[in-house]
Amino acid sequence: MAMRFCILGSGSSGNAALLVTENTRVLVDAGFSARRLSTLLAAVGESLDRVDAVFLTHEHGDHAAGIEGLKKFPHIRLFANAATARAVQNGLGHKPDWQIFQTGTRFVFRDLLVESFAVPHDAQDPVGFRFTTGADGDLFAPRRSLAWLTDLGHAPLNVHDCIRDCEVVVVEANHCPELLKNDTRRPWSTKQRIAGRHGHLSNHAARELLATVASPRWRRIYLTHLSRDCNSRAAVELAFAGIRGVLTSCEFSVVEPGESTPFYELE
Repeated sequence: MAMRFCILGSGSSGNAALLVTENTRVLVDAGFSARRLSTLLAAVGESLDRVDAVFLTHEHGDHAAGIEGLKKFPHIRLFANAATARAVQNGLGHKPDWQIFQTGTRFVFRDLLVESFAVPHDAQDPVGFRFTTGADGDLFAPRRSLAWLTDLGHAPLNVHDCIRDCEVVVVEANHCPELLKNDTRRPWSTKQRIAGRHGHLSNHAARELLATVASPRWRRIYLTHLSRDCNSRAAVELAFAGIRGVLTSCEFSVVEPGESTPFYELE
């Protein structure tokens, strides 16, 4: 087993995913209560007792709401940069086992090489991650990598570089511009924030990012963090119809709000 990955939940109500390697089980974000995380993990045959660490992208509740409940699992390490840890800690009644990294650095956790990179979002110091295990040329443990890229208003060149050499890319396709424009539930200021350069990627912006990079290494693209009100599977499928014909060796998975995915295995 080189790498297994599944999304436990995605969207404004909560975000979390599980990444499993030979010697490591980690959550990417923990935007659900510990009880809900336990239920979601049980559905894929896992549990919080077996999770080694959580990697936080930023402090917003739909990515970090479960941290308070994880006090019942003191063995779980929490990786975050200093600004994110500080923002989350302000709302906690206990002090977790924080493992602080500097944005833009790389480090090793067990058999994972972890690289963080800055993304433009309205949080303290938001990041994306690239997780790599194995090595090029190793027949028994080949190099496999995954990029996690959600909550960003636009995609700077550093983001292009960080997703180019991965087999799996998780990227948000948050909203359809027309559906956002016509939404009657959100005030104008909220719409401006969502569509702004420190908000969220639209379907079109996510498609443009993937079309620009168009890496031959990609095997699967997860389109995530869909707005329940301002996006739909149909709108995403329409926006990405053209690029599917370009990236013919790559599978696409649209993850709707509240949906979990089965494990995807990279051998």
